Amino acid sequence: MAKGKDMLATIGPWAYIIGLLIAVLAGVFAPGNTTAIWGLMALGLLVGLANVTEKEVMLFLVASLAFLLSASSLGSVFSVLPTVADLEMGKWVAGIMSYLVAFTAPAAAIVALKALYEISKSA
Repeated sequence: MAKGKDMLATIGPWAYIIGLLIAVLAGVFAPGNTTAIWGLMALGLLVGLANVTEKEVMLFLVASLAFLLSASSLGSVFSVLPTVADLEMGKWVAGIMSYLVAFTAPAAAIVALKALYEISKSA
């Protein structure tokens, strides 16, 4: 049976892939669904705990920050796009972006807290 770290190393990548799929599907088919948001936040916490190694912390935090800023902005831009041929693609993209933010923010928060703990521990 896998030990704790081995189990997290196995679960982490799958949590990331599942989170991305849920964000895209929920953005298209269930915009504003609070259950999907809570599930994505839980998966984000799992990703933050399991996927990011010590060497990846800085890159992950910078990439997360850039993504969170751009996704929030893009979601706002796409939400005001007119519908084309009865497809509400602007709303879909805005929904997907908001779900991706709900997924990424907890992961970034966990990694940031782990980094702060490591910094304070060594000081």
